[in-house]
Amino acid sequence: MAHKPVGVGASFSFTAGTATTSSAFSVQSSILRVVAVGGAAHISVGSTPSATAADYYVPSGGTATLALTKASNRVAGVTTGTTTIVAVPEGTQVPFGVGDYVTLSGSLHHNFTHAQVLSVDTSSGVNGFFQTRMVVNHNSSGMVTAFSSPDASVTASNKVSAFGSGAGVLYHQQVQITSEA
Repeated sequence: MAHKPVGVGASFSFTAGTATTSSAFSVQSSILRVVAVGGAAHISVGSTPSATAADYYVPSGGTATLALTKASNRVAGVTTGTTTIVAVPEGTQVPFGVGDYVTLSGSLHHNFTHAQVLSVDTSSGVNGFFQTRMVVNHNSSGMVTAFSSPDASVTASNKVSAFGSGAGVLYHQQVQITSEA
């Protein structure tokens, strides 16, 4: 089995008896490979994880491949304010639910990282936006530039948390797995 790296890898230090959490990353693959070096760790992955001794165990020097849920869509428009409304193209749906975290990238002025989805517009009918818009907890009220970024996209966003049974470093990298080496 061979691994193909997706995006950039990252690492963070963890200590015994406390949860340490990584920076947010956009989910680009359905698999996250983790390696614990220098100490064993319990691992949790999600929007706002806080690992405990009850989570997935990776021994010191051990590796694990964990599943991620990918979701993304093009961005057709952004409405600024104390919360931000993100619209996806007509005929598609917002692939996120309330409570998910998302990252908008590829825009000249409207990018944000790891913001919580507050609602998905489910109205329909004339001038309805049936599942094509979502409200995100991102204050963009100071933004006066009109949205015009044909390559912008919104993706699911996660973090990794490690609860150490000793001090160490957790390396994490999104990968694709092939059946051939």
